[in-house]
Parts: sequence; C-alpha cells; structure tokens
Amino acid sequence: MKALLTGNEAIARGAYEYGISVAAAYPGTPSTEILENISKYPEIYSQWSPNEKVAMEVGVGASIAGARTLVAMKHVGVNVAADPLFTAAYSGVRGGLILVSADDPGMHSSQNEQDNRHYAPFAKIPMLEPSDSQEAKDMVKLALEISETFDTPVLLRITTRIAHSQSLVELGEPMEREIKPYTKDAKKFVMIPAHARTRRVFLEERDAQLATFSEQSAANFVEMRQQSFGIITSGVSYQYVKEAFPQASVLRLGITHPIPKQKIMDFANEVDTLFVVEELEPYLENQIKALGIKVVGKDLLPPYGELSVSLLQKNLGAYLNVANPSVAVTTEQSNIMQEVQQPFTAPVRPPVMCPGCPHRGVFYVIKQLKLVVSGDIGCYTLGTMPPLEAMDTCICMGASISAAVGMEKANPELAGKLVAVIGDSTFMHSGVTGLMDVVYNKTAATIIILDNSITAMTGHQYHPGTGKTLMNEDSPTVDFAALAKSLGVRRVAEVDAFDLETVKKVIQEEVAAPEPSVIIARQPCALMLKGQTEAVVCEDCKACRVCLRIGCPALSFDEEGKTVVVNKPLCTGCNVCIQICKFGALRKGGA
Repeated sequence: MKALLTGNEAIARGAYEYGISVAAAYPGTPSTEILENISKYPEIYSQWSPNEKVAMEVGVGASIAGARTLVAMKHVGVNVAADPLFTAAYSGVRGGLILVSADDPGMHSSQNEQDNRHYAPFAKIPMLEPSDSQEAKDMVKLALEISETFDTPVLLRITTRIAHSQSLVELGEPMEREIKPYTKDAKKFVMIPAHARTRRVFLEERDAQLATFSEQSAANFVEMRQQSFGIITSGVSYQYVKEAFPQASVLRLGITHPIPKQKIMDFANEVDTLFVVEELEPYLENQIKALGIKVVGKDLLPPYGELSVSLLQKNLGAYLNVANPSVAVTTEQSNIMQEVQQPFTAPVRPPVMCPGCPHRGVFYVIKQLKLVVSGDIGCYTLGTMPPLEAMDTCICMGASISAAVGMEKANPELAGKLVAVIGDSTFMHSGVTGLMDVVYNKTAATIIILDNSITAMTGHQYHPGTGKTLMNEDSPTVDFAALAKSLGVRRVAEVDAFDLETVKKVIQEEVAAPEPSVIIARQPCALMLKGQTEAVVCEDCKACRVCLRIGCPALSFDEEGKTVVVNKPLCTGCNVCIQICKFGALRKGGA
C-alpha cells in the first residue's frame, strides 16, 4: 500500500518500520514533524528534550543500551549537539544511531543558513541525502544498517523541501524491535584519552571502509542519457535537475560522505561538460575538483538560498548555449527562461504576531519605556517588526540573557535601560545557563520570560514547563519562579501579560533595581484559546489610530468611514487594544 507522505512523515514511518525504539529531539522547523509523527507510534519511546545537546545525549545513551535510535533537529541544533556528536563518532554505537539534520536553505524559518553536510567529514561519520519521501523512509533502513555494520552514528541530512514536500511512499510492515544485550565495554564507550586515541585510529580505518561501501552502494547511481553534458547532484537538487534537464546524464549521490571517487571519475569520463548542482556550499564541487576533474558549479549557481527548476534552466541553459552551441535547451525550457526573467510581482506580506498574542502588549510597553532589548528566537522575535520595533538583538537560542550580560558589562550605562526577553520553551532550551551567569557574574539584568505555556513557533510542542510529555503523559512542571530563585535571583515577579498597567509598573521597578530580576509574563498562546471569548467591538471611534500602534491583525482602519474596524473572526478578545484606546471606543464584546 502506498501513502502520500512528507519527508518528515516518511522518516517517522521508517523509524516505525525499521525497529527504532527511542527517538529524541528539540522542535525546530523544518524538522519538528519527525518526532510529532513518531509519537503516533506507541512502539517507539519518544521525547522532546530541553535542547538538541540533551536530545543527542539521550540518543547516544539509548544506542549504548542496545536500542536502535533516532535523534532529530534543525541545522542550527547540530551546533548545540556537536559536542556529544563528535565523541559519539569515536565511541560508535551498539544499537543503530541516526542523527537527522534538517537544513533550511533560504532561511524560511532560521536565523542563519548553514550547510551541515560539512559536519559529516568534520566528525568523520557517513552521510545520506534522500531526494524524495520514499528515499527518506528507505534511507532510515540504510542508515541503521550502515550504523551497525560500521559502528558509527549516521547523519541523515534533509532540507526544507524534502522535509515538507509530499510524494508517494510504499508502506511496509514493522520489523520486530530488539534491544541488544548490554555488556560493559569501557574501552569503547568511556572516552578517556587512552581509549580515545585507539578509537581515533579506528575512525580513519572506518572512513576507508565506508569509501569502499559508497562505491558499491545502489544509493549512488548513474542515469546515462546524452553525453554532451552530465550533472552530479544530491538531495532535492536531483529533482530540480530531472525537471530542468530531462535529457541530461546524471550521477545522483545518495551517500555524500564519503563520496564514491571512482564512480565520479568514471562518470566524468563519459560526458563532455560536467556540472555539479547542489544547494548552498560547493561541498561536492570542491571534492570533485580535488580529484583533478574539471567541473562547473558555483560559477553559475549561488552558494546561498534554495535552487529551483527555473534557476537551473536560466543559468545552466545559458552557459550551455554559449559554451557549446550544439547543446540547445528545448523550446519549453527557453520559454521558462524568459518567464523567470520577469520581475516577481507578488505582494510582500511581512510576518506579524497572531491576533491576541500575549507578547504584543509586553512589547508595546517596552517600546513605550524606550528600553534596549536583548531578544531571542521564537514567536516573540516578531517584536522586532513594525509597528512595535521593540528588539535590539537576536543571536541564537538562549542568547538573549547571556548577551544582555555582555552588553551590560561592556557598557555599564545600559544598566537600568536594558531587558532580555525569552520565551518559556527557549528558556528551558538554553536560557537557564544564561540566568546562572547573570547571578554568578553579578549583573543587574532584568529578564522577562514570555510564558505562553507551549513551544508555539514550531507548532505547539510540550516542554518541561508544560506538565506534559510528547507521548501526552502528565509530568512534573518546572516552576520558573522557583527555578529562578534557586539560581540566586531574589527579585522574581509574575504578571498577567494582558494587564498592561501592571506590566509597565513591574518592568519599571525591576529595571531600576540594582540587582538581577526575573519577570514572568504569563498568558497562554492565543491559538490555544481562540474562540473562547467574545470579539472586541468598536463604537464612536475618534479616528486617532493609536490602537493600530500595537500592530494587531484584527484591527484595521476604514478610511471612508473614518473608524477602526474589528475583524471579529480574527479577534480573540484579549482586550489589549481596549486598554490603549483613550476614548473608550473599543469595548468588550457583549458589554
């Protein structure tokens, strides 16, 4: 039986079919749905971890205990998990261990763009790259077999288009889950220097064995067509190549570390002009050039952003016609090339906070107080957008608090003018360590934890502060106030995020205090409460437009009628706008 699955769903299905017993992750787009779908299979223990480093360590431990294991994260998460990953490359595995890295070319939902293929040769672990959902599932099996055969974690690298695109997948029956018998093996799993030195040699021997495997693997295959030009590619780029140049000969690499050098040289000898089509860095291109092979790649294609069919046809097609007039693109391709040269006229739709978002009022107050804001990653990052524009920095997960320490230490005049904002999930991820630093290094930083009781931006995942696990079981709930006090913060305040007067008063008091303080601003995510309250109504509007300064999508202005209009289907009745209207024109629905 076949089913239409996204790449993320297919990886989850592969975990179910091929004997994965443990799965761990921290949610991050585009990887989030992998664990959400794995959690639908009760045969697999699955969990959200506070951050990616913890998830990786959970995975390594499960593998050592004998279970087939999968760990998933977005590309920047691998930076967080790199420490245990690199040591796990030394220790190897007992049960097969897969790390899924979901890269985000084009930065659809990320603070940077990085090509995580480089992690594979860096850590000296094998890497697989599926080109569609069927391969995403199949490569879970292949990765587990490689992992257990060659005693190594395996990097399964996908990109946003693979993660979220759908294609047909053949479903199979699950194999029996086995936990290998545990036996102590300190020389393998205790990486003291004496043991690690032995394993360091093993890494080189393993890489050589994997190179031989890569030469013979069906995951790397040739589709030979016309010989005037050939293309080496991998991942989703293979799909673009097939659509853009159906007449081209193609070497598709499913194993991109180690690369099959002899297979590449043989293919290069069969074609007149050789291209490498790959997103982001010239990862394959540089390795192929190192083999002494003339190849065209990043001369024509950008080392950033996503590729597309039209981009390939435009750039490679133009090169082929100029460099080799006997090689012509088809009429259809020529038409597409002309189309892609037309300006893109779709209207720009900047992201905004949801109607009723509890973060909006806090940022409105912060802007009123003209504070410097050290920001973080999450829904609240949108506080940097107009009309709020209430954020000065945003670096990475958990960095708001520690960056505020640095800002205050570097410029003491900022003390009393500076706040760090962080969401509840991000605080769990890696904000706690920053708060320790605030106390330990004696700063007067004010930390505002925007607690909407969920990991909202990635789609409502639980975390240790929510009282629920991924498998929907009740669990102890982290008490943010008690945690802050246990770290040495003496000033801890809890406020209703919708009570603007109180929010303003508390922020003023805590920023003025000459010691660390934590403000916990609470209201659940608006999407969790939508439809539970009456929409706001507007009557006798004075057309001052002050309410529009909070940037709520549920409010607009009717120029002809000279009045603010409330979009009732959007309005959640948070009543923040009512507190801002000086004329009482905005009122509670039903009042």
